[in-house]
Amino acid sequence: MTAQAKADTFAAFRDCFAADLAALIGEQPPRSTKPIAFAFIELVEQVRDVPGASSLGNWQDGSEDLGSAVTYLTDALASPAVDQPSLLTWARTHLRDAIATAG
Repeated sequence: MTAQAKADTFAAFRDCFAADLAALIGEQPPRSTKPIAFAFIELVEQVRDVPGASSLGNWQDGSEDLGSAVTYLTDALASPAVDQPSLLTWARTHLRDAIATAG
């Protein structure tokens, strides 16, 4: 995957999930000067930490899904192009599950 394709992919993730993720912690999606992929992963990590500190079971489950999403997103950045679609599919699944569970 080219650098531009990665940027486009992570921009799509940001556009799809950033507002819902930020809403879970009662904030606006942050604007960052970092590359889109890294800024999005940082947002997911920030959101992951909030429900992870909760004693509510569904929030903890959501935090675990967000942790898995971070792993898959990070792996997708460093993996060969052939592996990236499946890693991003798993990341998307965990992001959706986290938002549904914690929301």
